Amino acid sequence: MEIKRVFDILPKIEKTANKENLIAGKQNKVWVKYSTNDFIKNSNAVATALINMGLNKGDIIAIMANNRPEWNFVDYGAQKCGVVTAPIFPTISNDDLKFILNHCQAKVIFISDKSVYQKLVAIETDLPHLKTVISFDEVNGVKHYNDFIKNELENINFEKLNTLQANIAEDDLLTILYTSGTTGSPKGVMLSHKNLMSNVIACQNYAPFHKSWKALSFLPLNHVYERFLNTLYFYHGVSVYYAESIETIGDNCREIHPQIFVAVPRIFEKVYEKITATGEKLTGFKRKIFDLSVSLAEKYEPDGKNGAWYEFKRSLIDKLVYSKWRAAIGGNICCIISGGAAINPRLERIFTCAGIKMLQGYGLTETCVVVSVNRLTKGDMMFGTVGLTVENVQVKIAEEDGEILMKGPSLMLGYYKNEEATKEVIDAEGWFHTGDIGQFVEGKFLKITDRKKEIFKNSAGKYIAPALLENKIKESRYVEQCMVVGEGEKFVSALIVPNVLNFKEYCSTNNINYENTTEYVNSTELKNLINNHIKEINKTLAPFEQLKRCEIINASWTVDGGEITPKLSLKRKVILSRNKTVVEKIFSVS
Repeated sequence: MEIKRVFDILPKIEKTANKENLIAGKQNKVWVKYSTNDFIKNSNAVATALINMGLNKGDIIAIMANNRPEWNFVDYGAQKCGVVTAPIFPTISNDDLKFILNHCQAKVIFISDKSVYQKLVAIETDLPHLKTVISFDEVNGVKHYNDFIKNELENINFEKLNTLQANIAEDDLLTILYTSGTTGSPKGVMLSHKNLMSNVIACQNYAPFHKSWKALSFLPLNHVYERFLNTLYFYHGVSVYYAESIETIGDNCREIHPQIFVAVPRIFEKVYEKITATGEKLTGFKRKIFDLSVSLAEKYEPDGKNGAWYEFKRSLIDKLVYSKWRAAIGGNICCIISGGAAINPRLERIFTCAGIKMLQGYGLTETCVVVSVNRLTKGDMMFGTVGLTVENVQVKIAEEDGEILMKGPSLMLGYYKNEEATKEVIDAEGWFHTGDIGQFVEGKFLKITDRKKEIFKNSAGKYIAPALLENKIKESRYVEQCMVVGEGEKFVSALIVPNVLNFKEYCSTNNINYENTTEYVNSTELKNLINNHIKEINKTLAPFEQLKRCEIINASWTVDGGEITPKLSLKRKVILSRNKTVVEKIFSVS
């Protein structure tokens, strides 16, 4: 059977991966598993219930919930009757929530819990199109999901469903994904069944997927990245387990022993910080072995390029150290994938050397999603790049400014109700202008150097690429977040949010005591640790790139606070505005 529409995956896996644990989530600290048949039955019931509500092909419903099995039941149920989904991040601001619901005119919204419902209540008078709210958790005064599908579970209208599905084409609108954006109002990216499935089919063999595999999922399904990956998993019959939270990833890995999980760079940075924190507590011979394991991994190259003697030392260290790292994340990992932002090549080397093969990829919501990715096959991986272009995608580098341009079947239909914005990013020849600057290494590996809108000039007219500098700064385990500043100024600097927990461990080891967090953040010891790291970075930089007068600030940047997007990208204008006084202080001294 040819898979052209996303919901065509379900009859495929019914034949090839009819299993008892296709999808699972935790309820009251217990894993609740749903079989392939449960998935199909629930999605059919949702489709029938939506039809019975009077919804028609092309109508829009919203999903505003955390990752959970019910999210998929609603998504696939909507697909089966031609209803379009508009997923929304539960952490979204009230203003953006109001904008999205009115912009897409959603008639129904599925929510996760009471906290989301309270957001709706706060703006309900401004939502004229929204008629029905359905909750996955019990919420007073709100219809529960189980009640929504209760009658339909036993009374599925297969004749009606089959007729509707026969009239759904691969080019039909599947979903509208609103970009979180770092500036302005969200834009609704329109994606078709073809957009998503063409990318799934293109990427199907980039890892040795098998129906016996388990995947741990924790990035938000509301974003195209995890949405695509979940579709890819289901296509192969891989079981998907939803982590309770980002904080429980380690525990969840040890519970389910997954073969794959995917994250943004900051998650992998935190995993490595925990590894190094453990290593720094060691003494004597054990500490020497740990330090050797890190130094060895920092030199790693794939495909045996380091030679036989290196591989021999690596095999010995693997038994003593690396095997313990793998055990900490379940012991069965075949590969991990990083996306959403550039990851430090040093981490790629370290994880891959340790037998935790890391693949970095690249894509945007508008490209649904993968444009390029490193592969496990020999000769198809290069650290510091985002890999080879997907086979059915074309990529070229604009001669005038180095911008990455893309075209292919995964390219969006356009921005919903915003033809002008669509024309701004898709030119007359059909090339999508990504806004990213890049180059091809060795003629085939795509490398991202920065965001076009984020590159700035100093007062001497020299271009500064902040992302590259920020990655170097974050190599310090005492740096949690940072943002490079200096547009139009004589020198480059950075705002630095310290990793207070790691610094407290350092203080404890060295018998240094402070009474509160403020004293830790303002301490001379912390400033010295970070400044010494900056000095080492500066040795590798051109004079105009070197960092001067970096300031430590005692305020983490969060999604809820509005300083970062749900995929953890910096909202630079917001951060600059809220730290205006600090920035002015930095550049007040010539």
